[in-house]
Parts: sequence; structure tokens; C-alpha cells
Amino acid sequence: MVKNPKFEQKFMPLKRIAFFIFVSSYFTVFGQQAETEKRQINIVYGANFTKDEAKFPGASIFSKDDQRQVQFEHQGADLWCDVAIFYAQENRLKAIGNVRMQQGDSIEMNSGKLDYDGETKLARAWEKVDLRDTQMRLTTDTLYFDREKQVSFYKTGGKVVDSVNVLTSKIGNYFMELEKVQFRDSVHIDNPDYIIDSEQLDYYRVSKNAYMYGPSTIVGEDYTIYCERGFYDTTIEQGYGVKNTRINYSDRIIVGDSVYFDKAKSFASATNNIQVTDTINKGRIRAHYAEIHKEKDSVFATKRAVAVSLVQQDSLYIHGDTLLVTGPSESRILRAFRNAKFFKTDLSGKCDSIHSSEETGITQLIRNPIMWNVDNQMTGDSIHLLSNKKTEQLDSLKVINNAFVISFDTIGKLGYNQAKGKDLFGKFIDNKLEIIDLVKNTEVIYYMYDDKQELIGIDKTICSKIRLHMLNNDIEEITFFVNPDGDIFPEKELPVENRKLEGFIWRGDERLYTKDDIFDEDDNNIELVKIRGIDAPVDIDTEERERSGLPPLQEDPKAKNLNQNTKATKPKRPTLKKVG
Repeated sequence: MVKNPKFEQKFMPLKRIAFFIFVSSYFTVFGQQAETEKRQINIVYGANFTKDEAKFPGASIFSKDDQRQVQFEHQGADLWCDVAIFYAQENRLKAIGNVRMQQGDSIEMNSGKLDYDGETKLARAWEKVDLRDTQMRLTTDTLYFDREKQVSFYKTGGKVVDSVNVLTSKIGNYFMELEKVQFRDSVHIDNPDYIIDSEQLDYYRVSKNAYMYGPSTIVGEDYTIYCERGFYDTTIEQGYGVKNTRINYSDRIIVGDSVYFDKAKSFASATNNIQVTDTINKGRIRAHYAEIHKEKDSVFATKRAVAVSLVQQDSLYIHGDTLLVTGPSESRILRAFRNAKFFKTDLSGKCDSIHSSEETGITQLIRNPIMWNVDNQMTGDSIHLLSNKKTEQLDSLKVINNAFVISFDTIGKLGYNQAKGKDLFGKFIDNKLEIIDLVKNTEVIYYMYDDKQELIGIDKTICSKIRLHMLNNDIEEITFFVNPDGDIFPEKELPVENRKLEGFIWRGDERLYTKDDIFDEDDNNIELVKIRGIDAPVDIDTEERERSGLPPLQEDPKAKNLNQNTKATKPKRPTLKKVG
């Protein structure tokens, strides 16, 4: 045969292309066939075989024999049942009677019936479904199992039991790779030590940690926690909430932006916009950080801290850089440290620190105290307010050493009414200061007016004891005891420099007029701690795997959005490094 070089040169490339197409087609078909075979459900043991085209057109029916059940295998999972209706062309089957599906060595599911699709790897099991692994058992009426995503879920109520808890809900999703069960709708956890009810709860099986979303309540032996987003370690009864959180702890109720609780340490703390309510004594503490130690029966509060109590239908506010409440309800002691102040409608004051005892009914203003009874300024080395423990009303007042009372002359605006002595003793009637006794080395300067509000003169007297009778918080009458020595001077006859008693200091610019005056500029400019997880989402799944020592998950776009929740966070504590 004679070859034509020009022909060969012209058509050789076409032959190569045709060969390439043939080879490519061959491998494509072969690959598709191999992939089809890979996805195909395999019959391991068919036992008895039959067909029923009327009922199950196109299906092969297999049933168990005397030796064993029918068995199928598909991509690492084995299935046993009494009867199987197998649609080979569609690569799906129906299993009936004593169905058991096993995936690897860890996951086993039993049910009365099951539908399985080999193309999508989706299974639906019903009639007494029981899914188990080495650490958990899930039971429900109907369960859907996605082997591709390794997710199973129920929608008609189910129960999960592990070594610690019994969990029930109407809807549940079990993410196998994440080792997590997501419960929704009527979630309930039963434990010998506590009970949890929630709208939605994510439970991590390795750590036994629960994350709650929506209205949730935890009831323990001596505490009740409510929150709408929070965390709880079910093994050690430790947790926190960051949305509408409230803890009823012993005889106190704690609320705040972020509240933390630890049963083992008998401890709770809260951060930002806190209120701690004493349910027995009806007192409240507000602050931006607080700690409650149950065993010590104490509350520590700081950051714009204020204690509020009711005194005869009037609120008494006590503030300090730090507040400390200690002791059982019948003998509680309140201490306000550094820059202490208090305010009541007709009574206010400030000092270095305040000490108030429920048992004795005594409130002490310690170190550099000053107090205002409406317009009357009182000072001394120390000031004590005494309450009647039965009526819970103010009963009496003591100013010890260097007692000094000053009020501005509001009528003529000519100077200041003054009275001083070694000590001062006051008496409250119906919660109003009506009698003031000054004793030892007493002196008075007082501007006297007639009924027409015209100045009569300025009384300047010394004696052993002075009694001031008060009416509507003004001096109504002055009584001198034991050899008074003095006179009423016409205004022109008493020089201005002689109108002030020794030790006179007017501090009117420091007076507190409203409850907000107890806070200074630093208190009002406190920058609140940013609670982690409130605004930005946190990848809880990754954190839980790290905490449990599990390897990181492979990046899977389908699984990436399984759970991007917002994580509850422990409150930031200045003295204990819990979280930020």
C-alpha cells in the first residue's frame, strides 16, 4: 500500500483528537459506573426472595430465614431487618421489623421501620426509635438521619439520656461530629441535683455544657436561675447568663447584664446594671459589679454602688466607692468605704466611711462626718443615727466631740445661726428631728425676728446646756440651762467679725439636694465592661472542641452554618479572672 504523505499530514491530527475523545469517554463512563457502584446499596444476606409487582412495582422483597435477618451494607453502614423491600434501580429500600442500623463501632439505631435512600444517604426511622452510641441514648417516635452531614433529628418529641442528665424536648437535632444535641421547644433536663427548663438548649456531650437561648430556668437545691441567654456546666453546677438574668440565691435576688454562679464555691457575681435585693430586710444594692459569698453571708459591691432601704415610706440611699454587707438577716452590717455619702428627703451627709448595724439599729458616720437635716448643717468628730428596731423609724441622733450646728439666716440673710457644744443629742418624732440638746461648753449665736419678720437682735449666749426645739426643720425655740451668760445685741452693736463662733466652717456647697448628688464625676463617668458575646457572634462549636480536647473539624461549607450562635459570657470580675 502506497502512503500519501500529504494525506497523513492532513488527517493525523484528527485521528489523535478522535482517540483522545474515545479514551476520555471511556474513563468518564467508567468513572460514572464506578461512582454508581460506590453509591449502590449492597445486599449482604438476602435470605428469602420474592416479588409483588401489584404492591411494590419494581422492588425485590427479601425476608429473614430461620438462621438470620436480612442484611444490607452501604458506605460503612450495615442494616438488618426482618423484611426489606429493595428498589435497586432507585437505590433505596424499606426495612420492616426489628430494624437495626449500625455505623462503625459506635452508632447503632433500632426501630420498627425504616426508609433509606442510598443516593442522598437519608434515613427515616419510626416506631420506638432508639439511637445509641458509647455515651448516649436517644429515643423518639420518628427520627431522621442524614448520614452525609452526620445529623439526626426528631420533630415529635424525644429523650436523650447520658451519664449525667435526662433531656427531653419536642424538637431535637443531634450533630454527631460536633458531639452536640440541639434541643428546641419545651426543653427539660432532669438531674438529681437540679432541673432545667428552656425554649432552646444546645448540649455538648463531652463537656456536658449547656447553652440556653430564650426563656430558661434552672432550679437547684438552694438557688433558682432565670435567663434568656446563658451557659451552664451541668457537671459542677456552674454557669452564667447575659440576657435578662436573675438568680434567687438564699435570701437574695441578683439581676444584672451578666451574672455568674458557682455552687461549689457558694459564690455568685454580676457585672453592669446590677441590683441585689435582700428579700428579708427589703434592702437593695445597685452597682456595676458585685460579688455574693453565701457561706460568708456577704455582698461586695463597687462601681457606682448604692444601698437603698426604706425608712418610714422614704428611701435612704447609702453610697461608697465600695459597699460590703455581711451577716445573717437579723444582724446584718452594712459598710460603705471611701467617699461615703447618704441621702434621704430630709437628711443627708458624707464622711470617710459608714457603718450600719441591723442588730443595734446604729448607723455611724466615721471620720470627718457632716450631716444636713434639711437646712441645718451638723458636724463633729463622729455622728451616730439610732433607729427603733421595732418600728424601723429613726429614733435619735448623737454627735460626739466638737458638735456644731449651723444654718443660714434665711429671713434677713444677714449671717448664720449657730450652736456648738462638746456633744449633741437629738430626738426624732415621727421620723423628724424635733429636739436637739447640746451639752458642755455650749454657745449660741441666733438671729431673732418678730412676727413681722423684723430683726429684734442677735442672741449670743454661753451656758452648760442648750435645747433647740425644731418645727418643720427650723429652730422654733431655744432653752438655756445652768447659768446662761449672754445678751441680745442690736445688729449695729455686734461687729461682723464677732458673729461667728470659734471653729465655724460653712460647707453649703457640699450639701446633697437629690439622691443623684451622692455620686461624683468619677461615678457618673464609669465605662461599663463590654460583655463578650452580646453583640458579636462567637463560634461556640470550636471553643467546645478545644475545651474537650477534640481535634478541629474539617472545613465543611455545609456544616459551617450548623450553629453560629451568640455565646453567653461570665461577667468580668476585678479580683477574680473569670472572663472579660
